[in-house]
Amino acid sequence: MILKSWHPQLQKSVTACVPGDMASRRNFGLNELDFVFSELVVGSILNFLLMYLLARTAGAGDAASSGRHPSIFTACPPTHMFEPGAYGVFSRMGTFVYKGTLFAAVGFVAGLVGTAISNDLIKIRKKMDPNFQTPNKPPPMPLNALIWAVHMGVSSNFRYQTLNGIEFLLAKGLLSFLFKSFVVVLRCLNNVLGGMSFVVLARLTGSQAAAAAAPPFPPSFSAAAELEQQQQQQQLVNEEEKEEVGVREGGAAARNALPADKVK
Repeated sequence: MILKSWHPQLQKSVTACVPGDMASRRNFGLNELDFVFSELVVGSILNFLLMYLLARTAGAGDAASSGRHPSIFTACPPTHMFEPGAYGVFSRMGTFVYKGTLFAAVGFVAGLVGTAISNDLIKIRKKMDPNFQTPNKPPPMPLNALIWAVHMGVSSNFRYQTLNGIEFLLAKGLLSFLFKSFVVVLRCLNNVLGGMSFVVLARLTGSQAAAAAAPPFPPSFSAAAELEQQQQQQQLVNEEEKEEVGVREGGAAARNALPADKVK
């Protein structure tokens, strides 16, 4: 079980979700590493919890799996809505609703715990180093947990159901090694899309509000550059004035050099 838990941590949190998350942020997330770290903590907790809730135990059959459902969902497919079997449309939609509720609950709990852990680690860092300042305001714990619940219940649930349906179709028409290759690619793309969709949702709700972009140059440098530009402009003005004075003086000297009978 330990190996099964750590495998998705490496695949999802590190190789897919984090790059997708950072690609959706300004400057590839380098100015929002605190938000990326918070998402990494929450995502790791999510993957660990979902492994226990979604992975089938060895030797457990479909009947045992469906028996764990609430009574209202006993007639629904036990794993995903596209699972083969004599299920009606409403039964399959029931699986979508049940999994969405389950995902939302797990997302809310993981959002609370993960956000609290990441915020506490930042507080400990500030106590150890009083000069340390985070570039952004820490995400509020209740709001961030709600955003994770919505993200998991809607976006993740929809992608989970769709991905299982695509894999079910591919398993019928592809050779084993091709099927496994497609599964790896699809799941990586799925997690990249998941990281990107969460950033969009967090931005829209204000859960993760990034600080205003810093000016391209420090204020002291900008002031020095502006002063230098003003000095160059003043120097050009002085040179133009000197040229005008020189022209006037040259004209006066030429008139003085003419004979008196030529001057009228």
